[in-house]
Amino acid sequence: MTIRNWIRLFIHTLVIGGAVTGVAALLIRWDQFGPYFQDGNVIGILSSLLWFIFVGFTFSVISQMGYFAYLTIHQFGMGMFKSLWNPVQLVLIALVLFDLIYFRFRAFAVEGEPYTPYILLGIGIFMVGLAVAYVKNRQSEAKTNTFVSALFFMIVVTTLEWLPVLLVNSVKWLYLMLLALLACNAFQLLRLPKYIEKSQMERERKQSMKS
Repeated sequence: MTIRNWIRLFIHTLVIGGAVTGVAALLIRWDQFGPYFQDGNVIGILSSLLWFIFVGFTFSVISQMGYFAYLTIHQFGMGMFKSLWNPVQLVLIALVLFDLIYFRFRAFAVEGEPYTPYILLGIGIFMVGLAVAYVKNRQSEAKTNTFVSALFFMIVVTTLEWLPVLLVNSVKWLYLMLLALLACNAFQLLRLPKYIEKSQMERERKQSMKS
């Protein structure tokens, strides 16, 4: 991929992270925005919104670091496990989802708190991962099955990127960061081939002009 298209991917992903976090913050952090709206404090609204957008930029950078780390791990996994790489990824997906539900409940649930919120969160991440993996697989060539790898990225890698707030367990920040990561990761996974294709076309155009 050319530097120009890499910068485009970086900026577009950055904008998505900031926009998703900013919009989500208006709903999830209404306790902070509500008083400003009631008082008609435009400066307070804009300054808080801008702050959350910059936080979203940070989430986006974490997402992009995770994605390029995943590309390296994926190549390493295919080289080491070969045909067993897909089963290995499925096992890791199952372990991460179990950890996300059961061990988070054991670590953070207060007495009498039900499993339901923890289960629903795990199911939500799994369903988003399934949807993105399905679309990714449809994009790929007929001979290439990318479903499991895409599902692995959307669940396992997203969860690893999510660890800073998972360990703190602040519910509002959990959802803010998760929404931004899912949006950025889905965008990168689905759009990277387009940027690579565009880069290839630009190289071919330059070569044809030279010749």
